[in-house]
Amino acid sequence: MHGIITRGVGGLYGVRLPEKPDEEILCRARGIFRKMGLTPTVGDGVTIERATEEDRINAEREEDEASPGAGRSRMRYVKQKSADVDWVISALDERKSLLIRPPIANLDVLFAVLPCASPEPDLLTADKLTVIAENYGVEAVIVANKADLSPERARELTQIYETAGYRVFPLSAASGEGVDALLGYLEELAAGASRGDFKAAFAGASGAGKSTLLSALFPSLRLATGAVSRKTERGRHTTRHVELYPVRAGEGLFWLADTPGFSLLDFTRFDFFPSDELALSFREFEDCLGHCRYTKCTHLREEGCAVLEKLGKGLVAPSRHESYVRIYEEQRSVPEWKRRQNSEK
Repeated sequence: MHGIITRGVGGLYGVRLPEKPDEEILCRARGIFRKMGLTPTVGDGVTIERATEEDRINAEREEDEASPGAGRSRMRYVKQKSADVDWVISALDERKSLLIRPPIANLDVLFAVLPCASPEPDLLTADKLTVIAENYGVEAVIVANKADLSPERARELTQIYETAGYRVFPLSAASGEGVDALLGYLEELAAGASRGDFKAAFAGASGAGKSTLLSALFPSLRLATGAVSRKTERGRHTTRHVELYPVRAGEGLFWLADTPGFSLLDFTRFDFFPSDELALSFREFEDCLGHCRYTKCTHLREEGCAVLEKLGKGLVAPSRHESYVRIYEEQRSVPEWKRRQNSEK
């Protein structure tokens, strides 16, 4: 059977089938993946099958090798040892993308939630989110929340990010204004996904109104996630444990990533790629690259820079270029050895 890994803790994986999204099948991964250097990850499409006697013997051997004496906590060891698992993951689908922290594969859309007011929007954080999304091949969508508190700011944010080439949804989760437009967009994406294999996450700094927005979009989500948490006895989730929840949108289905881990999405190792590649992650710079006077133009302040010329014409938002400069300086200050180290984490 083909399904999607929706959670994974301590060598055990919860797999759900698109045709039966409310039922979880507990699985182990076959040892062949470890030999191949592959780790099944939340979001992976997988093939599962009934465990054989050989699978059970191999699982017991691996558990003994990972006993508390080998560095594993006894509580985690006993919990896994006592788990009754009748299914194994036998194959992994090819991945489209893989986020490292929090770990999730094949994320399709990242919704970056910005407040228009109370607090003031942090555009640098939003732009870092778009850079990370671009680097991992994930589509970024901007949600300008609390538009009712500052309609002028909502229009400004919409102009900034639409000029940059992003889809923007100005709305108010509290009043409901504009929420239907975002819900309609999600329904379109879910309806067009093959095998119900569409995954989304909402990210945003504290105070952006992300929880209120999710409650407005999917009123039953909190009850569903709470029930799952009690059932699995996991308590509150951490940034290291991502979980996907099935959400019905119109006639379609999509998988929503548990959101706490996306508050500081991968910022802990944000310097894993060279600063001279940063311009590739600003999509409004794309038509300028290769057209500057100098081959190794940094797009900071050089004469004859095509990016700066576009900025001067009002075709690049000043805040976006300011974010580019700040991120560039941050990355340039990281030694090459540390960048290589971070890229391997």
